[in-house]
Amino acid sequence: MIRRGITAAFALLALVACEPLPPAPPEVKPQARPVAPALRPMVKPVSRKLPSAASAALASYYVRVETDLKAQGLLRTDGGGPDTPFTDTMLARNFEQIALAEEYERGQGFRPSSGRLGRIKKWTQPVRVTAEFGPSVTDAERSKDSAFLSRYVSRLARVTGHPITTSDSNPNFHVLFMSEDDSALVVPRILELVPDINPTSLRIFDNMPRAIHCLVIAFSEENGGYSYGKAIALVRAEHPDLLMRSCIHEEVAQGLGLANDSPQARPSIFNDDDEFALLTTHDEILLRMLYDSRLKPGMSAEEARPIIQELAALNVGGPS
Repeated sequence: MIRRGITAAFALLALVACEPLPPAPPEVKPQARPVAPALRPMVKPVSRKLPSAASAALASYYVRVETDLKAQGLLRTDGGGPDTPFTDTMLARNFEQIALAEEYERGQGFRPSSGRLGRIKKWTQPVRVTAEFGPSVTDAERSKDSAFLSRYVSRLARVTGHPITTSDSNPNFHVLFMSEDDSALVVPRILELVPDINPTSLRIFDNMPRAIHCLVIAFSEENGGYSYGKAIALVRAEHPDLLMRSCIHEEVAQGLGLANDSPQARPSIFNDDDEFALLTTHDEILLRMLYDSRLKPGMSAEEARPIIQELAALNVGGPS
């Protein structure tokens, strides 16, 4: 999706990928909505200007988007229920499409991929998440979004069993909260974080259309590898509360390795239909499966499939 955003580490973690330039092949994944309508934290200015007309217009637009989606019964926050059953067969299928397929060609921006299954991508080193805010973001917004991100990171650590923490000490997963008024700072900041980023991936951040609500780019530890070493998520600061939480949920989860979307996945945030706003029980199982020690970065679909099927059955109480 583009909503929510892009994942680039391998695939532009639709999170995008082709072979990016050394040392970090990016993989990007945009999350576009189908419905119309720290490293170093940035220095806090003594006073902040009122939002520009462009930023205010974006904020109004995203309020309308959220209102319209909710009026259609979308952006659910219940995590799924009796109306969204799934079997081990469905779970295994969804895992393959979301964790192994890539929505965009690696290193080629928004160019659609062939849809073929790739390889397992995940973090093997500890993940240290930090929030950075553009100068336009108010203290109240910083406090609210930082607290929400911290709680979510703790949840992801419990779900995956992987060391994932919030930390400003040598962070490797950067979540940038930027408004339209901070847009000129985005590309320079990303170049600070990843000086050798693929130029095609970098251009994604220039003049993003408003359909792109947020995005994430993940980078492998070494050229052509499948173990992540760094990730950058960009979230528009103009979002109202639920869209903001939705972006955080999807982009950080995709930055962990669930890089693709599937129209068959339900209940799931990894689906362009926007039915669910927040990580679901189904999505937690996908993350738990991905971070099972038996699934290694670089495994092909053929190598991983027997393990995936076994894990899917275990997580739904047996084959069905």
